[in-house]
Amino acid sequence: MNTKPLRVAIIGAGTGGLCLAHGLHRRGIEVNVFERDRTRVDGPPGYRIGIDGIGMKALRECLPENVMDFFNAACARTPRYLNYMTECLKETLSVDLGDVGVGRSATRLTLRQVMMSGLEGKVHFDKRFIRYTERGGGTVAAHFADGSIAEADLIVGADGANSRVRSQLLPHAQIEETGIVGIAGTTPLDARTRELLPAKILNGITLVLAPKGFGGVVHALSFDEPRDTDSQWSGMQYVDRRDVITWAVWGAVSNWSADPLMPDIDHLALVRDATRNWHPRLKSLYAAADPDSLFIGNIRTSAPVTAWKTGPVTVLGDAIHLMTPGGGAGANTALRDAALLSHELGSVVRGHATLGTAVAAYEHQMRQYGFDAVLKSRERYDDRSLLHRPVAGRAMLGFVRSTMRVVNAVPFLKQQVVTATRREFE
Repeated sequence: MNTKPLRVAIIGAGTGGLCLAHGLHRRGIEVNVFERDRTRVDGPPGYRIGIDGIGMKALRECLPENVMDFFNAACARTPRYLNYMTECLKETLSVDLGDVGVGRSATRLTLRQVMMSGLEGKVHFDKRFIRYTERGGGTVAAHFADGSIAEADLIVGADGANSRVRSQLLPHAQIEETGIVGIAGTTPLDARTRELLPAKILNGITLVLAPKGFGGVVHALSFDEPRDTDSQWSGMQYVDRRDVITWAVWGAVSNWSADPLMPDIDHLALVRDATRNWHPRLKSLYAAADPDSLFIGNIRTSAPVTAWKTGPVTVLGDAIHLMTPGGGAGANTALRDAALLSHELGSVVRGHATLGTAVAAYEHQMRQYGFDAVLKSRERYDDRSLLHRPVAGRAMLGFVRSTMRVVNAVPFLKQQVVTATRREFE
């Protein structure tokens, strides 16, 4: 048994960083999280975050039982259907996943609140990371803008797409533009908006495939009444259980009527223009959105990085393998990172590995599955794709829709899709 305390400093209180903090704390590792936000509830609520089977497995491995209970209570009802439709709301493929459903969903800020439960005193706010320095004896120090310093045996950069930890550790690592921009929003789910959508959409996640490479997603988040055991929410300062419809529309910058990233642009007007030939019910859904909920996403992705020399600093999640929303893999891959790194560091405190070999084992596996997910997600979001071309795009869209309709109509083929999709969320 290794009796020397192992100290880990995590930079960033995102989903992956907090999951890792729980996993390390449960293994008796001294862990502290340093977050640049000034308070626990800073920042906008953000768009929904979906957790699939990989993410759920990681959460169960890292979170204590009571926090896992809070997570389940904070999530919306599990959607049953995964639908693919045209912009005119004609079904091309619909998969009924039954009790398995299409993963769990919550808003990002609610999820962060849940995952901070049980880490009181270990998450330090208003800590803007500047740099790290390696010290004698194998330790490393994190330096912050307020002049404070945190010393640890390992620093983990979980500080997102614009990671300062990555920029120092891997200055050659590149973040690339995909040329795709998305506009997302939320619309209250009430009696009027419920009438806009058929039952399969209200009880599922629906992807819209439209001409010129435009796409969309619609997801109704409905919540059960809180159980008696949910009433206290153990220290949570923000809980969003409003019934809403979350949606997004995306496309190549060149196909929007104006660049959505320009300042002072009317984003709902851009959505209206891009969807002018879409079904009136979808257009009514977008028009009823809460203007304050609009979120603009410049979709970027990381370029794969070859192996680097392992040391007392490593990275996880978007800080190393930023990916597009394709397949919803980003947050789930970060959770997978957290569970893997937690497991590997647990072998250090048990005396089965050194810190160096544990971190190297994590990095080797993480690079393989992480950058594989990056490449797969980019296939769906890339302005170089033929889908974004006026003529070739229509031909390709027609082929994709026809293929889906065949699968939807042939029981054997559809069952294959159902089986494969269920595996993703079990």
